[in-house]
Amino acid sequence: MTPKPALTAAEFEKIRALDTCTASNAIERFGVRLRNEGFVLGSVRCIFAQFTPMLGYAATARFRSSTPPISGRCYYDRLDWWNYLASVPAPRVMVIQDADHSPGTGALVGEIHAAIAQAVGCVGHVTNGAVRDLPAVERLGFHLFAGRVAVSHAYAHIVEFGEPVDIGGLKISPGDLIHGDRHGVHVIPLSIAAKLPKMAAEIQRQESELVQFCHSPRFTLEELAEQMRRSGAPLERSAR
Repeated sequence: MTPKPALTAAEFEKIRALDTCTASNAIERFGVRLRNEGFVLGSVRCIFAQFTPMLGYAATARFRSSTPPISGRCYYDRLDWWNYLASVPAPRVMVIQDADHSPGTGALVGEIHAAIAQAVGCVGHVTNGAVRDLPAVERLGFHLFAGRVAVSHAYAHIVEFGEPVDIGGLKISPGDLIHGDRHGVHVIPLSIAAKLPKMAAEIQRQESELVQFCHSPRFTLEELAEQMRRSGAPLERSAR
């Protein structure tokens, strides 16, 4: 039986409507982690920047592509991997660490892997390694976040799954809530996830008022300081 998702469908959709920068701002207000933690660093980038934000629960794995698999099986012929994916709450995001010494030799995920993943409830893939078949995967509407693009899958094969992985300095565990868009990828702490949309809406309201003030004839640096003081104080109190 598939575990119950940590959020209701309504809570999930409200978070998915947020861009990552807005969600990140809201997370900071709760003080649940340091401000330099919780997001992917390095070369991992959004491949399809025009897509709406991706949100899903992490299904984790590690793969290699520089050497052949011991079993000799096809790079996507892993029913145990697909069964594991189905055990993670939907919607799912494949978070797969390239464990080679030099990540990116070959791509595990291309058109076929993405199509199978999508059929079992996955919405995207995050890796420090490479991806391929970009036009075909884009037509599927399947999110890709990767460190490189590769011509071949080489010897790409999964070596383990269901354990914490490291993607761009971010430790991601199975079941973590993964949020990504053109700005990058971060983890939304489940402890405050349901409260995030309300906090984000308050921040967006305050930022909108501040932008309008900046474009108004009333703008002065002195009044700007006062505006920021008034907008910042309530948020700090609500974070406690």
